[in-house]
Amino acid sequence: MNKEIQKIGVIGAGIMGTGIAQIAIQSQHEVYLFDVQPGAAKQAQAKLQDTFNKLVAKQKITEQQMGEALNNLHIAEEIEALQHCDLIIEAIVEKLEIKQSLMKQLEAIVDESTILASNTSSLSITAIAAECKHPERVAGYHFFNPVPLMKVVEVIQGLRTRPEICNQLVALAQKMGHCPVRTKDTPGFIINHAGRAYGTEALKILSENVTSFSEIDQILKASLGFKMGPFELLDLTGLDVSHPVMESVYNQYYQEPRYRPNVLTQQLLTGKKLGRKTSEGFYRYMDQQKLDPVLSPKYSPIRHQVKRVWLSTEFQSDFTQLSQYLSERLILINHESKPSKNDLILIANYGEDATHAAQRLDVNPEQIVCIDMLGNFDRCRTLMPTLITQRKYIEAALDIFTQAECKAYVIQESLGFVAQRVLAMIVNLACDIAQQNIASVDDINAAVKLGLGYPHGPIEWGDAAGREKILLILERMTAISHDPRYRPSPWLQRRTKLNLSLNTPA
Repeated sequence: MNKEIQKIGVIGAGIMGTGIAQIAIQSQHEVYLFDVQPGAAKQAQAKLQDTFNKLVAKQKITEQQMGEALNNLHIAEEIEALQHCDLIIEAIVEKLEIKQSLMKQLEAIVDESTILASNTSSLSITAIAAECKHPERVAGYHFFNPVPLMKVVEVIQGLRTRPEICNQLVALAQKMGHCPVRTKDTPGFIINHAGRAYGTEALKILSENVTSFSEIDQILKASLGFKMGPFELLDLTGLDVSHPVMESVYNQYYQEPRYRPNVLTQQLLTGKKLGRKTSEGFYRYMDQQKLDPVLSPKYSPIRHQVKRVWLSTEFQSDFTQLSQYLSERLILINHESKPSKNDLILIANYGEDATHAAQRLDVNPEQIVCIDMLGNFDRCRTLMPTLITQRKYIEAALDIFTQAECKAYVIQESLGFVAQRVLAMIVNLACDIAQQNIASVDDINAAVKLGLGYPHGPIEWGDAAGREKILLILERMTAISHDPRYRPSPWLQRRTKLNLSLNTPA
């Protein structure tokens, strides 16, 4: 029977190590904090004192709780002071050779029952443990910054890690008030792996000149409920951090097209436009405040002499919603099988551009405006004309769908609009993670919600948005573009065709 973890060693007194120490001492565990840099651990202790003072002032904790927590913290002057710990967590520099050397050093100090864990965000646990005499006791324990607020931790099982070790780390995480998610030792684990789709697909859309980066951000926040747009997020993280991660995951997966980086971020990185930290990235910043670009709209909502709308939808729910919306605004709908030469042809389509929609339906491309119905229709409407749609139809559609509380956007032609493309890629990549058995469906959903702040777990989001729609988007984009990045995951295909929830386990 495994003994309960009581004494925890933390190596590295930076932001991550200090955060891990904080939640451990608050959950009544003894912590021995060590840093190779003289005085660093003492400085971390002072920062924790300041943090707890603020928590007391805000009445988040009591004076007694602060005192008990700080009494659990011990500053280790030498690494040998960690020899009696049940668990040692390293939170040092992200360099494989240095972590391997540290693990070998610890093996010479600690008991054979001591668990050795790495807080690495990107390195292989199997590789970190490769030089150890007992690699079976080495695991990943990946927390997120800021540790006290980000209530998720990835428990990573290396190739040789004993399952019981992971069980102990799961139990410890729960005692510390965090949600543990189990994952196999693969590039990006769960959260950094699943998060690839959001930024990379937004960059692909921008590189195709579909619309501006600021409008992509606005559409994804309003339509899908993201807290930050992908370009706001890239600027916040910093391209000196984000772009190397994109390249790392792409190369670790042997140039898998799903993770393909984009030349746009490389250009900004080369030009030292890194984001907030340099006051300019995709956006410009003044005193750390984002300055939104001023864009001149190409079209204005104008009520032209468009008498009727001919409506084409692929799903009954879309037809019901659009026909009701149009009727409430006293707009006539042509219910004939074909539009007349003066109708606005409104198409609610999935995964194709307006040109392919015109060919599929055999209608006049000069009258077409397509509309994205995948996201929140009450908060955002995205419209897409063909290259030759007459201006009067575009401005009439913009007039119909612009409301005081809901902005409508007109984008250039794109396979799958903006929200469709991004959400389909997020769902598909998460399904592929499940198909590879990297983690359970429940852990994938929980990890992404807690670690990335998405409004839904990515696999359950596929069900909520409509798995048939997601599959149709990917199938059409693959067929039209011939780009393998869009190929649907077998997990998604089988469950959709069998009419099963995407959450259905294998």
